[in-house]
Amino acid sequence: MIDFKPIATTDKELLTSFILPSDEQDCDFSFANLCSWHFMTESSYALIEDHLVIRFVTSEGNHEYFMPLGEGSPIPVIEALEACALSENEPLCLRGVQPKIQDKLEQYFPTLFEYTSNRDYFDYIYRRQDLAELKGKHYQPKRNHVNKFRKEYRYKYEPLTPDLIPVCLQFESEWCMKHGYIENENIRNERRALTYALHHFEELDLTGAVISVDGKIAAFTFGAPISYNTFGVHYEKADINIDGIYSAINQEFASHLPEQYIYLNREEDLGIPGLRQAKLSYHPVLLLEKTKAVKRQAI
Repeated sequence: MIDFKPIATTDKELLTSFILPSDEQDCDFSFANLCSWHFMTESSYALIEDHLVIRFVTSEGNHEYFMPLGEGSPIPVIEALEACALSENEPLCLRGVQPKIQDKLEQYFPTLFEYTSNRDYFDYIYRRQDLAELKGKHYQPKRNHVNKFRKEYRYKYEPLTPDLIPVCLQFESEWCMKHGYIENENIRNERRALTYALHHFEELDLTGAVISVDGKIAAFTFGAPISYNTFGVHYEKADINIDGIYSAINQEFASHLPEQYIYLNREEDLGIPGLRQAKLSYHPVLLLEKTKAVKRQAI
C-alpha cells in the first residue's frame, strides 16, 4: 500500500522541487491549483522510487494519477501504481497524459492502456511576448480594444498586493451574482477555489494585478508558475460594462510578468462557445491535449 499524503501549503517546497524544473505546462500541475481545488479533487501525493506522484479522487470516488515526475525510468513507479489500483479494485487511470507521454507509455506498456480525451479541457498555451506586444495583423483588433480603453478611461494598473485582496474579493462576489452564481455550479466552485487562493496568496507564491478606473476596481487577475518557463493565469475577472477592460488586463499583465516566462497557460474553455472564441482569438501556439489513460480490462 502506498502512503499518500493530502497536499497542503506546507508541502510547497517539496512539490515544486519536482514540478518547477520539469517541462510541464499543464495548469493542473500548478501548486496553487493543487491546493485551491483540493476541496474538489482531494489531491494527495507520494514519493515512489524518487518520483513525485500526485493522486486525485473523482466525483465517483475512484482514483486518478498524474504521470510520475522525476529522474530515471517511470516504469517501476507505474507498476507500483498499477498494484495500488488493483488492491483498491480499480483500473489504473493516468490523467493529463500529453501526446509525447502517450507515445512513451505505448513503448513501456504496449496495448495496456485505452486513451480518451475531451477537447473542452485542453489548455491554451500562448507566447507571453505575443500577448504583451500584440504585434501583427492578427492582433490588430486586440490593439484597437486596448488603445480605445486607454483613451476613454482614467485607469491605474498596479500589482495585486495583500492590502487589495479584500476589494478583489468584494468585486468577485459582485461579479458572481451578476453571472448566475446561485444556478451555476461551475461558478460556485470557481469562487470557492479563488477565495482560498486569495486567502493564501503569499503561501501559494501568487502574482497578480489590478486595474482601477476612476479609483474603483474594474478588473483583477492572478496566477502562479507551472514550471520555470511557463506561468499559469488562473483567474481573470473584469467589469464587462467597461469597453476593452479584458483586453487591457490581459495585455498589461503579460507585459509586467518576468521575461523568464516564455509561455502563458490560460487554461481550458470548458466547452463554452464564447470562451472558446475568446481564447482562440489570442492565437495560442499550442492547444495542450490532455488524455486519460485507463488500463484495459481483461476479457
